[in-house]
Amino acid sequence: MKEASDGLGEGGAFRLDERGWVNGVRHAPSPNFDARPPDAPIDLLVIHNISLPPGTFGSGDIERLFTNRLDAHAHPFFNALAGLRVSSHFLIERGGRVTQFVSCLERAWHAGASSFAGRSGCNDFSIGIELEGTDFGPYEAAQYQALAQLVRALCNRFALRAVRGHQHVAIDRKTDPGPFFDWQRLAIDAALPPASLPTPVG
Repeated sequence: MKEASDGLGEGGAFRLDERGWVNGVRHAPSPNFDARPPDAPIDLLVIHNISLPPGTFGSGDIERLFTNRLDAHAHPFFNALAGLRVSSHFLIERGGRVTQFVSCLERAWHAGASSFAGRSGCNDFSIGIELEGTDFGPYEAAQYQALAQLVRALCNRFALRAVRGHQHVAIDRKTDPGPFFDWQRLAIDAALPPASLPTPVG
């Protein structure tokens, strides 16, 4: 595994342990992962958004979805999610609380059918971060602060080469994190080089 000096950024207050779990964040282990392919690099960060039910924040249903405890009868929208097995590595809630569901060393099931830089199956080589939010409104300052701290910690451990939205790796399927996500703010707060971000930034 390459050191951060080969990748992006500097370390933050969060730290990864040898098992790929971040100290200083909440842990809620998900079963929705498997092993990465042997010798797969971990060099891409994928940013998503999610709200459950859509447009609702703070319900706890995102964690229930990621840990296979979502009641499909609790809301009409949840019928479409019955049997779905999905999880990102991390969730950042509106107030900035960070929860980790899958070790960064494992393949979380977050990106689905996807490709980046000529490589398909982004789950193999990426880390997924979900922001509690939608495509239709801004994210909170606390989320950007937590995201920057987390990204710095990840860059300190992995040789991350690029940060992209789900919209950039699943172009025909996804639109998140959407037009309200401030890429420039992330670049500044996390001290990311412009070449690592989507172009144009914005």
